Amino acid sequence: MARYSKRMEKIKASEIREILKLTQIPGIISFAGGLPAPELFPLEKMEAVAKKVIHNDGRDALQYSTTEGFLPLREHIVKRMEKMQIKTKAENILITSGSQQGLDFSGKIFLDPGDIVICESPSYLGAINAFKAYQCEFREVETDEKGMIMSELEKTIQENPNAKFIYVIPDFQNPSGRTWSLERRQRLIELANQYDLIVIEDNPYGELRYEGEHLPAVKSLDTEGRVVYLGTFSKTFAPGLRIGWVCGEGEVHNKYILVKQGADLQTSTISQRELSAFLDDYSLDDHIETIIEVYKNRRNLMLETMKKAFPADAKYTVPEGGLFIWVELPKAINTTELMKTAVEHKVAYVPGASFFPNSDTKNTMRLNFSNMNEENIVIGIERLGQLLNEALK
Repeated sequence: MARYSKRMEKIKASEIREILKLTQIPGIISFAGGLPAPELFPLEKMEAVAKKVIHNDGRDALQYSTTEGFLPLREHIVKRMEKMQIKTKAENILITSGSQQGLDFSGKIFLDPGDIVICESPSYLGAINAFKAYQCEFREVETDEKGMIMSELEKTIQENPNAKFIYVIPDFQNPSGRTWSLERRQRLIELANQYDLIVIEDNPYGELRYEGEHLPAVKSLDTEGRVVYLGTFSKTFAPGLRIGWVCGEGEVHNKYILVKQGADLQTSTISQRELSAFLDDYSLDDHIETIIEVYKNRRNLMLETMKKAFPADAKYTVPEGGLFIWVELPKAINTTELMKTAVEHKVAYVPGASFFPNSDTKNTMRLNFSNMNEENIVIGIERLGQLLNEALK
């Protein structure tokens, strides 16, 4: 009989991944996964850069490379991070296999059994699962339309002196879609400095803004090198490449490099070179503008349809960007139980309970608007609205 480690007791199957299996049923309309629209992937351009990389640098592209990552790609990332008002250098960038690997490394580097992670309530399920593997505990901090409530954060820090870091998604948060105000970003840095805490800033969606002003990343306000920034090309380009990055400084950044060496030596050489070649030859900004136009229309259509089809007492966020709308329903509705009925009616979402590591909140759901076309958005939301209204009766 296998003798598993104690940490395996904490590792459960991702509920989102399990739900995504259900969405393979023919004809189902899924608002469950945070999937980009596949029809927007730049297939012809990627075909061209793949041929170019093999033709010009094939032997290097198929060989091992440095743990830190392909230098020209890291230099491209440095330029892109200027859009978040972050000034950094290529030496502070580590290429990871998606930003999910950066989350796993954060747990491995900072967490011992019994340590505390402070996070938003609700928070990203993928991060909760990554950290939970290292046998930590979570302290959720209440949020509102401007992000994490800073008075509650300070109280939580004071009550948990063994907290190791604060995990945040300030831009178009997953699952809520909310964006932090500038004042709260600034106060977060002040509190992290005062109480000597690391901040893990996860920013997969920051460039997908549909309205309003771009706000500076928390990392751009960092005065002591205590913010570790996680970025990715999964939402702005293509998740199948599995290209993300960690931006850190000094000893902390070196720890991420050491852990990367032990985990997988390096991220795919050929994927890095293909992405770098794309950034050399084409405009990622133009590609993102196309994505923004499509996703904004889908967000607006979903919100308009929800207003007509959902129960009058349903509350939902109006995100300024990103991929998600967060729905709060009357307490009488258990969205985990309702999911079974929804799948029978060929529509899917993610029940909200998964996004709360401690609290038992069952009347919420996350809806994704990026992956379904306009016709299916209307049909799927109308189906879901009918189920919600029937459940309330």
